[in-house]
Amino acid sequence: MRRPSAIPASAPPVETDDVREAEPERIGRREAGASEGGIAPEAVASSGAADGGAGPIPLGRRTADPSAEDDTVEAGGGAPLTARDVWQASRARRRALRSEIRRFTQRSRRRRIGWIVGAALALLVVGGSVGAAYSPLFAVRTITVEGTGALKPGDVQKALADQLGRPLALVDPSAVKAALVRFPLIETYRLEAHPPHDLVVRIVERTPVGAVAQKDGRFTVVDVAGVVLSTAEQRPAGYALIETPDGTGTPAFAAVGTALRSLPAELRAQVDTATASTPDDIVLQLAGGAKIVWGSADQSAEKTLALQALMKANPAATSYDVSSPGVGVVG
Repeated sequence: MRRPSAIPASAPPVETDDVREAEPERIGRREAGASEGGIAPEAVASSGAADGGAGPIPLGRRTADPSAEDDTVEAGGGAPLTARDVWQASRARRRALRSEIRRFTQRSRRRRIGWIVGAALALLVVGGSVGAAYSPLFAVRTITVEGTGALKPGDVQKALADQLGRPLALVDPSAVKAALVRFPLIETYRLEAHPPHDLVVRIVERTPVGAVAQKDGRFTVVDVAGVVLSTAEQRPAGYALIETPDGTGTPAFAAVGTALRSLPAELRAQVDTATASTPDDIVLQLAGGAKIVWGSADQSAEKTLALQALMKANPAATSYDVSSPGVGVVG
């Protein structure tokens, strides 16, 4: 058996026989109530029409205008939200979020600020130092020459006079080298800046080891590398005459020069001649007549010590063989 469906609220009322029979009775009661001082339905309808209204609205029915319901809800719940209200609420939320982020990142921001300030101070100090170093505040005013023996310090200072007035950091090494290369006695040198105004030049002079006879009859004083230190018409006193084949640019000459340089100055001054045909047969002849068999230039320092010991123990000997420094032979 099918269940009857519900009648829609908007459907017109269905009149049954009982209703039609009761209708005259209800109308009679309404008329009676009106006669007793009540308001008749017709009066209510007419008053509504007179006021410009739409008349009574039956209960259980909704109005067709949805804006009426919205107005009712807004009147009961407050003023409607506008776009400005939404924007202000969003802005306040963003401000609160930024405030929370700043509060939680305060330590890292302080650390970052500390690093930035430290780096700025370091750059300021370094920049100030570099700027001062390249300024006239640190200009060269004095040039000090140290380590000279045969050279005169005044000559070296005069050669470097163009460096006066330059900042210490801007001293030109190439110009200094070009000025000092004119002095054959200078073997090596070193520049030292002593702020605020002093430039120090430390010089190591070449050690003359002997004299070499030239084809024109003159004599040149040379060092161990064969660099000519001076030239004279006569054989210079105090220097051994070096005799090797093919001049100074040979291994034999280099070996003789190494042997002579290893000798102390007082002993080197006693050597009259130094000869070698190969790098391994060096022979030194003393001015007193004694002969020294040196051998090669290897272990020259040990051979010098052995020779000094043999000469001290046997001053009247005519020959000393130190080619093997561990076993010296006296003749």
